[in-house]
Amino acid sequence: MTNAAAVREPASARLLVLEARAVVKVFRGGDGADVRVLEGVDLAVGPGETVAIIGASGAGKSTLLHVLGALERPTSGDVRLAGEEIARLPDEALAALRNRSVGFVFQFHHLLKEFSALENVMMPLRIAGRANAEARERAAVLLHRVGLTPRLNHRPSEMSGGEQQRTAVARALAMEPALLLADEPSGNLDHQNAEALHDIFAQLAQELALGLVVVTHNRSLAERADRVLLLEDGRLSDTSGSEGAI
Repeated sequence: MTNAAAVREPASARLLVLEARAVVKVFRGGDGADVRVLEGVDLAVGPGETVAIIGASGAGKSTLLHVLGALERPTSGDVRLAGEEIARLPDEALAALRNRSVGFVFQFHHLLKEFSALENVMMPLRIAGRANAEARERAAVLLHRVGLTPRLNHRPSEMSGGEQQRTAVARALAMEPALLLADEPSGNLDHQNAEALHDIFAQLAQELALGLVVVTHNRSLAERADRVLLLEDGRLSDTSGSEGAI
């Protein structure tokens, strides 16, 4: 399996929401030596496409998501979000691009415990300057999409773990991102809630034409993806046709 296989362009290549070319990420270790985490990653993701990334613990999967989502800049190589190259953007412009183009879902929901589900989903919109009525309406629509209309006014402590994570998904979609990045999103859920969340991801990617990149150890979630890529030795390779890759 070659790195070229990992970057092969989807059918919607002319409308890529994410493109990474020869991405390298190096950190300075505690002893002062360089630690090379990513060694030339290539990836292209189109709207409506789901890509699962698997790999051993410590392989750099979360670091890769941070670079793809412009939370960190690559040491070298190119990352383009919605057609814009992140390396050339000043910090303020990069933050604006990230906020409007990328949604993040993590293993732990990170909801604000003093606010209701509706208020948590409204938060990115209000921070972006949207009117309260507009933010409230969009948040209600998104919570309905993830099956939480009966829970609009419940605080996180009044919801199950699965409901809290679905609220986090709705919040990630508040700004209508082109790309959704999820890091072990069902890793803290029981089987039933994990499967419900996986159903929602599959539905949203298609209905909203989202590019979805998910890091997971969950076989069920990975099997729903259009492609499953292995991060190993700092590079991505396609696992198509591999037995027991997950």
